[in-house]
Amino acid sequence: MIRTEKLEKVFRTEEVETTALNKVNIHIKRGEFVAIMGPSGCGKSTLLNILGLLDNPSSGQYYFNDTDVSGFRERQRTNYRKGNIGFVFQSFNLIDELTVFENVEMPLIYLKMAASERKQRVMEVLDKMKISHRKSHFPQQLSGGEQQRVAIARAVVAKPALILADEPTGNLDSKNGQEVMDLLVSLNEEGTTIAMVTHSNRDAGYAHRVINLFDGHVVSEKVMNLTRSEELKDIVIH
Repeated sequence: MIRTEKLEKVFRTEEVETTALNKVNIHIKRGEFVAIMGPSGCGKSTLLNILGLLDNPSSGQYYFNDTDVSGFRERQRTNYRKGNIGFVFQSFNLIDELTVFENVEMPLIYLKMAASERKQRVMEVLDKMKISHRKSHFPQQLSGGEQQRVAIARAVVAKPALILADEPTGNLDSKNGQEVMDLLVSLNEEGTTIAMVTHSNRDAGYAHRVINLFDGHVVSEKVMNLTRSEELKDIVIH
């Protein structure tokens, strides 16, 4: 599903040039759950932004479902994200002025889905996330764990093939964090591919594979789920 070749991202100002990603080669199969780890400033979030088509690389190739998307313009990236990629952020990124229902409904409006189908789809995913009883509440009326459930519901309501999660438990206590990780595992078991940036070794333990970054380089890879090691043995990261 995802393949990068010699991916680079360089940020330039008049005085400073910073290489955030340096010749990054990764390969993520459909249906995998991959954790991306490394110290602050190593390029994790930059990589996730490129994988999510929020930004372009400075050089190199990024293939999503065998399509080279590395040179897409902003409108092309936006259109390609719709229905293909869902996002879960540490800070939830819910719209305070919208209810839970309206926040989750938003991606379906962008897809121009009929109102009756939107209502059915939103209620199905709210039930699945065990948050339907809060559908008429606003984000500030919810606990952190409930807000993250809503954020996950919004990410999956369009049934994307890929979920990108950036520190999804970073603002949660251990109990709510575990519940969020259980939800991500459940989605993955249903076939959704997940790439997650995390500092947490505990959260990384839920993944099939961990990719470690350091100074913009991939420095190591570890298969976590030994029961799937045969399935994953042909994945190579340089």
